[in-house]
Amino acid sequence: MGVKVKKYKGSWYIFIDYHGQRKAKKVGTREAAEKVKREIEARLALGDVSVLEPAKPVPTFSAYAERWLKTDALTKCKVSTANFYADYQKRYVLPQFGDTELTAITRDAIKDFIAHLVERGLAKNTIRLAVASLRVVLSAAVEDGILASNPAAKVGQFVQTEKPERQAMAMEPEEVELFLTAVREQCPDYYPLFLIALRGGLREGEILGLKWGDFQFGQDEDDKNRYIFVQRRWYRGTFSTPKGRAARRVDMSRQLRKVLLELRDQRLLQAYQQGRTSIADDLVFPGNRKGEPLRARVLQDTCPRVLAVAGMRKFRFHDLRNTFGSLLIEEGAPLPYVRDQMGHSSIQITADKYVHLVARRNVHFIDRLDTPTSPQQSATQTQPKNESPVQHASESPPQVIDRKGWCERGDSNPHPLRDQILSLARLPIPPLSLAFTRFPLHNVLPALCPAHLTPGLNRSRLLRICPPLPSILRRPAVSLIFPFPFFFLFFLDK
Repeated sequence: MGVKVKKYKGSWYIFIDYHGQRKAKKVGTREAAEKVKREIEARLALGDVSVLEPAKPVPTFSAYAERWLKTDALTKCKVSTANFYADYQKRYVLPQFGDTELTAITRDAIKDFIAHLVERGLAKNTIRLAVASLRVVLSAAVEDGILASNPAAKVGQFVQTEKPERQAMAMEPEEVELFLTAVREQCPDYYPLFLIALRGGLREGEILGLKWGDFQFGQDEDDKNRYIFVQRRWYRGTFSTPKGRAARRVDMSRQLRKVLLELRDQRLLQAYQQGRTSIADDLVFPGNRKGEPLRARVLQDTCPRVLAVAGMRKFRFHDLRNTFGSLLIEEGAPLPYVRDQMGHSSIQITADKYVHLVARRNVHFIDRLDTPTSPQQSATQTQPKNESPVQHASESPPQVIDRKGWCERGDSNPHPLRDQILSLARLPIPPLSLAFTRFPLHNVLPALCPAHLTPGLNRSRLLRICPPLPSILRRPAVSLIFPFPFFFLFFLDK
């Protein structure tokens, strides 16, 4: 009687023998089997024999995923997220696992699935999202007790592909002005829309979901209380909350305020002609006379056409948002402020996505390599011979070290110790021989080296070397190390 884990025909099973009742259950891996074994032993110890009841039929992935999309996905996910899962499951997961029972989906089968997607030449991010749409369904199966563990957990390390990921791009300030000029000439009706993308950094769906009641224009252009309240987006035919399920306030520039006020006055005039007194609930960019939002496809087709007319390089509509973030950082805006304006969930996302786009900001570091370095000044100076220390110090002007050559403002690795050493080297140092005229060296050294502390020291030899020392100490190089000349005297008899 007991619970055992055994491998049979390449698969791991749990064999239960409890008071003559026997049952075998297939589990994906040995680790999962050991975990299930401990759980079953604990339940049997408490008298729970439900594990011995006949097993219910295991649903296929397609049947379970369809039910999950209609129940759990609608209650736990946004509509746009549920639609995303359904789309990726239909395109990638169902052709591979649609008719497979949930318990038959093993980790090795998922690795083969990833390898198949790599062979198709899909981007790494596409493969990652396909695995995510599989993992979320298997996680629900674990919660429902169909699976003991999720075989798709932590398989992202196996996603390797040669296809490079698309890098974010941003326009330079000159390109922004050139682009806006081309928009005004080619499609003036969309000029306010593209200006919002470049001056506010709103996402495509957030722009399409804007209503006139979302704007706070302030009293005049000098009023700082002017902003756009982003609280909805239009995505795949439905309105939903912005990404991250959080509304945010985006400050409005003077130029954007002026353009939007002109557009608002035109819409108000049209509303008055129709007998309406308010346009607060009207969309800013309607796609038809019924007031429905503009289709995203229109923007995706208009942007390349304007770029071609302006003779500019290729950009996506989303790159206008990247441009807003990068230019804001280049102007010196703090990262927390940029994060709030962009609607990011963390400041790390802001730094990773937009800081590297400010490329021309650091070119001056490379330009410095072309500039020859100035010759360094000598650390020692020639000392006068016939001047007193007081007179030398009073006549010599103070020397200031040029810190620019050593440490620019904002340098994260300054060198204060080096500067201090150079400062000491530039101080006027009087000849030390003057000091020994008042304190003869043959009287000082015996006091520094008493007999009871230096046994065996040959005092006659010590005194014989004293007379030449003042002439040696007149040399500037020797005078710099004056605090250290007596340490070697203890080793003269060695």
